[in-house]
Amino acid sequence: MRLSLIIIFASLLLIPDLYIWYFFLRKKKIGWVLLFFLPLIYTLMVAALMFLGKNTPLLSRILFYVLLCLSLPKATFTVGDILSQVVGHWSKKGRKIGMGISIVLAVVVFSAAVYSCTAGVKKLEVKEQELAFENLPADFDGYRIVQISDLHIGSYNAGSDYVQRVVDSANALKPDLIVFTGDLVNIKSEEVQPFVEVLSSLKAKDGVLSILGNHDYGTYAYYHDSIRSAEECQRLIKIERGLGWNLLIDSNVIIQHGKDHIAVVGVGDIGKPPFKPLGDLKKATASLDSSTFCILLSHDPSHWRMEVLPQTDIPLTLSGHTHAMQFRIGDFSPVKWMYDEWGGLYEENGQKLFVSTGIGGAMPFRLGATPEINLLILKKK
Repeated sequence: MRLSLIIIFASLLLIPDLYIWYFFLRKKKIGWVLLFFLPLIYTLMVAALMFLGKNTPLLSRILFYVLLCLSLPKATFTVGDILSQVVGHWSKKGRKIGMGISIVLAVVVFSAAVYSCTAGVKKLEVKEQELAFENLPADFDGYRIVQISDLHIGSYNAGSDYVQRVVDSANALKPDLIVFTGDLVNIKSEEVQPFVEVLSSLKAKDGVLSILGNHDYGTYAYYHDSIRSAEECQRLIKIERGLGWNLLIDSNVIIQHGKDHIAVVGVGDIGKPPFKPLGDLKKATASLDSSTFCILLSHDPSHWRMEVLPQTDIPLTLSGHTHAMQFRIGDFSPVKWMYDEWGGLYEENGQKLFVSTGIGGAMPFRLGATPEINLLILKKK
């Protein structure tokens, strides 16, 4: 199966390269031809290493940049030029115009791809959202929660000033509480080590609460070895708690303000297939009184519709996971075809879900879906 996918993938890359070579580069010097085919050669090399199980995260990241910034513009030009050749059978002027449009489109795609991997991934926005509830305890009116999600810390170089900027921006909001809604790493716990000091400096009056995301369980490092995956997850749990964060695994904490209190509940990852349910909401809420105002931290927003809405009266759920697929134009993202709730605030039957589109991604690029820190202000109606 893996070999057949590699063959199909390589073929899709090969067609644009062969097309451009045949129609535009056949008579060029061999040096220019080899330079043109270098991205394809690199892609085939990494595909072979993947098949042999010897790939590395760095090689994969370079491959992603090659595909996004070089192969995609080539494919865009090829499709446009083929269409212009068809038009050219009836109109020579149409052929010229079509070729010009194809070149412009390829340049636009190239520029957007380069931007998404450079400035786009480092742009950071703070988004403020008021959340009003009739049953919010009076002493929590105006309570400030900063939500950070999906850091995917392995996508940054050690000592990255961007991670420091995220922490400084969060602290500058003077939150009462900071919550992290999962996916601290890409693959392994060791990714956190260069950032222990900076992540430990996240500060809020009532501390930092966190949960695990699907990337935090070690399964991406050890697909076929559940024991090693579990060991890897335990290493991350130890590191995360060593940051001074209160990691909630199917548990809750009570936060007291004045005469009032609320509960923050954290569950393991629960969502749609192919991800297995790894959390237990009933266990996480078993010790709570039914009158307690609850905030649920659940990494995958699909959990809200699967279990939270039909089985509980939890007023507020905070999630991440979708990243808005790291591509967004206005209110549109292709992730909407996968998730009913994928970014921002949703409400049904008086229960609210807020989905952060997060900070990072396993592959560092962002186009339109700007990295975000969310300031959530609780208000009493």
